[in-house]
Amino acid sequence: MTRTLRIQLLIAFLCLAMLVYFVLLGRIAVGMIGSGRGAAVGLGVAILAMPLLGLWAMVATLRAGFAHQKLARMIADDGMELDVSALPRRPSGRIQRGAADALFDTVRSELEDDPDNWRRWYRLARAYDYAGDRRRAREAMRTAVQLEAQG
Repeated sequence: MTRTLRIQLLIAFLCLAMLVYFVLLGRIAVGMIGSGRGAAVGLGVAILAMPLLGLWAMVATLRAGFAHQKLARMIADDGMELDVSALPRRPSGRIQRGAADALFDTVRSELEDDPDNWRRWYRLARAYDYAGDRRRAREAMRTAVQLEAQG
């Protein structure tokens, strides 16, 4: 069994477990609402919101993950992945800050030359991630997904 298949099976199992949990939580909430007591109804409504929020978060995360994987495959097919194998690393395995910043500067200048290219945004997202800026990495990846979808 390949590593990718194991990860996909684990994700499927965790999603299934979450769905079962959401159903059980929903049943408890419906029971509380059906009791007719004021406090129980209030708690039931609040508890019912939790599975809905959880389901939304799970679907949004899965959709983003599938979109990111699609872009990663396309980037790999184009031979445009960032090569970080020669960059110096800390004992933890993360790329040293100075090297990650230099990589980021290079990738950012590529983006400035071609700002409407999703591949450049994807590379920028990866560079942000290597530099440790996850928030900006997510924003750049979101832009890459949108640009790729536009064609």
